[in-house]
Amino acid sequence: MADDKLIVTTSPHVQSDESVRRIMFAVIYSLLPAALAAVYFFGLQAIILLLVCVGASLATEYIFQRVRKKPITIWDGSTIITALLLALTLPPSLPIYMAAIGSVAAVALGKQIFGGIGQNIFNPALVGRAFLQASFPVAMATWTTPITWGEKAVDATAAATPLGLFKFEQQTTALAKLFFGNVSGSLGETSALALLIGAGYLYYRGYIEWRIPVSIIATVAVMSGAFWLIDPSRYPDPLFMVLSGGLIIGAFYMATDYVTSPITPNGKLVFGIGIGIMIVIIRTGGGLPEGVMYAILLFNGLTPLINRYTKAKIFGGHATAG
Repeated sequence: MADDKLIVTTSPHVQSDESVRRIMFAVIYSLLPAALAAVYFFGLQAIILLLVCVGASLATEYIFQRVRKKPITIWDGSTIITALLLALTLPPSLPIYMAAIGSVAAVALGKQIFGGIGQNIFNPALVGRAFLQASFPVAMATWTTPITWGEKAVDATAAATPLGLFKFEQQTTALAKLFFGNVSGSLGETSALALLIGAGYLYYRGYIEWRIPVSIIATVAVMSGAFWLIDPSRYPDPLFMVLSGGLIIGAFYMATDYVTSPITPNGKLVFGIGIGIMIVIIRTGGGLPEGVMYAILLFNGLTPLINRYTKAKIFGGHATAG
């Protein structure tokens, strides 16, 4: 007993073998089903866009870190995730140079300008997509039909997304097509099944929790369901709203970003509900058929306030004197 020593160390006292690189590459692996589905439905163009976004993002990160004389961390996986998420939100027909410009904007304006990983206030991939949306609105709204394998000739023709078809032409799309992905849309927004497989893997590994994605999806389903009951001819049914567009990829991959989302349990629910409300408002009452990107970016900016007003009370902090 005389030889026993009390060792006092600083926090954290609970340690784990997890690292930034390990977590980031788990997210990359989870995106592979969506990336493979994009290649299956849109062919060579999907491969090119994915590679261009990854290459341009890594190059931008490297240049910024060299100029700022910071450690080169391009292989920690965070930049690859930004590139993959950006590519999966792009139309298959987008010109290659535009994809490269969006990748540069995502890393430079969405990440490095704030100081690098862990310091950005907006999701970098969505910053890149918003930059492209503002700079090249026509190209970002030009869609193609998925490839029909087995035919003699493959012709990518202009088409509208399911949300666009309903909003502007009152045409519905079969839910099975939305679930499996045989519809027009961005590379990674077509197959809900592929995205859910990846999200399930992340949840199993403990890298995401249920509060943000479930509150977003539940809010969209309940709110759009109420509108649908009021006027089915004007508003789509809730399952259509959940499976179409970028809701799945936004709820599970972008809104759950550790850096740009709230850290308190109640804050995550407020964050998710707010995003869900904004999505339904934009989709049903706005001039655009989709609103996931704008809703998430808006609430990224509100995250510090949400954290402030949902933080737990300090134990004993409200005890009266004496």
